[in-house]
Amino acid sequence: MKILKIQALRGPNLWSVKRKKLIQMRLDLEEMEQSPTDKIEGFRERIEAMFPTMIEHRCSEGCKGGFFMRVERGTWMGHVIEHIALEIQTLAGMDTGFGRTRETKTPGIYNVVFSYTEENVGVFAAESSVRIAEALISGTDYDLEGDLQKMREIRERVRLGPSTGSIVEEAVARDIPWIRLGTNSLVQLGYGINQLRFQATITCKTSNIAVDIACDKEQTKRMLNMASIPVADGDICVDEEDLEDTIKKIGYPIVLKPLDGNHGKGASINVKTWEEAVEGLAYAKKYSRRVIVEKFVTGFDFRVLIIDNKLVAAAKRVPANVVGNGKNTIQELINITNKDPRRGYGHENVLTQIEIDRDSEDLLEKYGYTVETIPANGEVVYLKSTANLSTGGTSVDVTDMMHPENIFLCERISRVIGLDICGVDIMAENLTQPLKENGGCILEVNAAPGFRMHLAPSEGLPRNVAAPVIDMLYPPGKESRIPIIAVTGTNGKTTTTRLIAHIVKNNGYKVGFTTSDGIYIQNHMMEKGDTTGPLSAEYILKDPTVEFAVLETARGGILRSGLGFGRCDIAVMTNVAEDHLGLADIHTLEDLAKVKSVVVRSVKKDGWAILNGEDEQCVKIGESLDCNVAYFSLDEENPFIKKLSKEGKTVAVYENGYITIKKGEWKIRVERATHVPLTLNGKARFMIANVLAATLASYLWGFKTDDISLSLKTFIPSVAQTPGRMNIFEFRKFKVLIDFAHNPAGYRGIEDYLNNIEAAKKIGIIAGVGDRRDEDIKECGLIAGRMFDHIIIRQEKYLRGRTEQEIIDLILEGINEANSNTTYEIIPLETEAIKHAIDTVEEGAFITALSDVVANAIDIVQDYLDKENEEQNV
Repeated sequence: MKILKIQALRGPNLWSVKRKKLIQMRLDLEEMEQSPTDKIEGFRERIEAMFPTMIEHRCSEGCKGGFFMRVERGTWMGHVIEHIALEIQTLAGMDTGFGRTRETKTPGIYNVVFSYTEENVGVFAAESSVRIAEALISGTDYDLEGDLQKMREIRERVRLGPSTGSIVEEAVARDIPWIRLGTNSLVQLGYGINQLRFQATITCKTSNIAVDIACDKEQTKRMLNMASIPVADGDICVDEEDLEDTIKKIGYPIVLKPLDGNHGKGASINVKTWEEAVEGLAYAKKYSRRVIVEKFVTGFDFRVLIIDNKLVAAAKRVPANVVGNGKNTIQELINITNKDPRRGYGHENVLTQIEIDRDSEDLLEKYGYTVETIPANGEVVYLKSTANLSTGGTSVDVTDMMHPENIFLCERISRVIGLDICGVDIMAENLTQPLKENGGCILEVNAAPGFRMHLAPSEGLPRNVAAPVIDMLYPPGKESRIPIIAVTGTNGKTTTTRLIAHIVKNNGYKVGFTTSDGIYIQNHMMEKGDTTGPLSAEYILKDPTVEFAVLETARGGILRSGLGFGRCDIAVMTNVAEDHLGLADIHTLEDLAKVKSVVVRSVKKDGWAILNGEDEQCVKIGESLDCNVAYFSLDEENPFIKKLSKEGKTVAVYENGYITIKKGEWKIRVERATHVPLTLNGKARFMIANVLAATLASYLWGFKTDDISLSLKTFIPSVAQTPGRMNIFEFRKFKVLIDFAHNPAGYRGIEDYLNNIEAAKKIGIIAGVGDRRDEDIKECGLIAGRMFDHIIIRQEKYLRGRTEQEIIDLILEGINEANSNTTYEIIPLETEAIKHAIDTVEEGAFITALSDVVANAIDIVQDYLDKENEEQNV
């Protein structure tokens, strides 16, 4: 078997609009296509032995053990690999369960699709599942645990941490969108102008000064002391002389910790002798030049969490430890403790496995122990100097036990330091008494405190501490999203997108939009190129100045990685016509329609899908949608449109020369088509269709018809507004049209326009695109043969696996089928073809360049026009 391609889908996609995170693996079964599982001796027994937990896979049987039943009866290896990929992720601590396997039009080649929680792990699972299947087929041993551990390691390397992850989960539960910014824990909540950012538990509202104060333990201690908050006696030391002076003032036992340390690194506690103190000073100085030396306060280690100046949780933290039984060594006791199912690798479970490190060895050495020592029965042996959960510590929730005075004290501390999310470390016998009574004190104040100990304590109630963070960032009534209008279809997408963006901008919004020629924010081009994929959509949604997004969304990006947004308010589908067929398993119009329907299926339930009422595929799609649906049509007498009107539905039609909204039998005439520059005086019918789509979308969003009318009249088709879309250059004696038409439907639109104009001679400059079907290239030639008197064929780019001559021959076949008197010539280079056409043009001619490299063609024609104007002015 051979993996041909692995893709990670990150948004609504061809397989599922709701399940956004899917791996799609294109797999060639090769000789295994002839060997379903019932033909492989012992396969059922081997897979069940390796994965006994697969008994829970119900599969299409719908019952426990359903998958094993399918294996027994015989199923294809692609289906088996799908189930293995899901199961190994679950065994590695990432429970997931959606999968699909479908054979492509090429026999033996399958698309194996399954869900993932971490993308890198999902890709590894795809590769691993094929290796495992091959081992099961051959009956050879396989190191499954090795792969599972590798997957855990990948997950820990790339996943969001527990604190960040909990905030994201709470945001998702409240329908707040999020985007990960890079590979660390920096996350954007919300879109555009409504976005807020956070990293771990530091938010964009966290005071930079407050963080600096919290990170400076000396400054923190001074400020707390000045505010009459109990802190441990002590001082800052840089050498042994300072250390001696401090010990004389506060006495033993002491605690030493680096001034700039975190997570307990470099700390020594309960130090009782000068020798230990000197050693502790040296250890702390490995992490910081200056060292805090404080009186060691007996009691328990508590962490109190304050969010938005309100206490939300408190926990007693216990360092990693084992309890002796008089029989086992410390190492054996650690191994027994690590078997607790609550302990896992990294952050995968409530508790983390205990590992021996330098800190552990130093502590054991102080006891005079090693890992081979057998502690007495009931003896508690601490293995870490701090109680961090990440090093194997445990936590006990004590939130409900806090004395009101201690609550007041901690909330006051958060204000004194100025932190919106604040962790207060307390050493005390308990928190049920005021600290001033039991002698407890504040050890530290933490910016970016971890949430894990509160989210999943080893004892006591879990606390949803992420909820108050979201309450603080997005209080009731604060928007997190911005309006999104998505535009898809075969032809007309870019023009429709630009026109909608123009209408939105004229209504006072700061608009960001994506097109096949670039990313724009407030009409400023930010990136040049075909930007109709998910990364470009995300670019707009990440921009903090954007109030409204209009996103052209093409098939390529959907197939590669899904949509760049979870849902939209309005989606427009202009049409579904022959283009890109025969690529990426898209062979028919129905296949293409299914891909493009992902966009309209992503419309929110109370949003609108705007569809072409004259397009059979659009009408079919509209019947299956669960959002509001509205249609547009160039023909008011279209039976389907008439039926909708009788039902009282809203439609947009071209009637009596007007762009009109119909609500039932009522008509709202928005503007006369001849007054809309984009329609080229009403002669470009396909442009009228684009105007209808944009008008209907704008109207249903809620814009007033007067405002829409004004926008339609001020949107001028030009190189600036619509590059490569019906750009007409008027010379003194002839005209030149440049358009991006590159498929039969586009060519038919140009033909319809040319039929409505008068010209002494109609000259066409055309080319084919190599990755289109033979019949599509030929049909473009046939249409060109009908609409032009003379054709110049040029073919230096976009060969995509074909030779120039192959494409030219197909175009000529089409031209000859037109049975016209059209003449032709071949000039390979587009620049030379355009120059030749202009240099030899006769008066009254109309040159049409159907260009796939719009910028080049425009530049050449503009140069000629500039020269003519200069000559005129001389």
